[in-house]
Amino acid sequence: MNLGIVIYSNDPETVWNAFRLGVFSRKQGEAVSVFLLGKGVEAESLDNSKFGVLGQIRSLVEIGGLILACGTCLKVRKLEGSEICPLSTIQDLHALIRDSEKVLTF
Repeated sequence: MNLGIVIYSNDPETVWNAFRLGVFSRKQGEAVSVFLLGKGVEAESLDNSKFGVLGQIRSLVEIGGLILACGTCLKVRKLEGSEICPLSTIQDLHALIRDSEKVLTF
């Protein structure tokens, strides 16, 4: 299955759980693509002692998951894409939705 996950939250626990699901799904053999949208583009800065968001992000990338970050949403926040979460476009979000068998939002 091809799983698409759209993260629109900047709540550390919510984002951590979304990435945990992505990592688990990838380990089950699913293709996993994550799109960070709106407040979700802040994901890399949400790491704390209780919720290891950055660790989950890195784990997903290491096992072949794809993470994209909305370029417009990054610019609004005066942020840039990164190697882990590269700058992306609404066209990429459309493709993720189109190509996924299931899309979840957090």
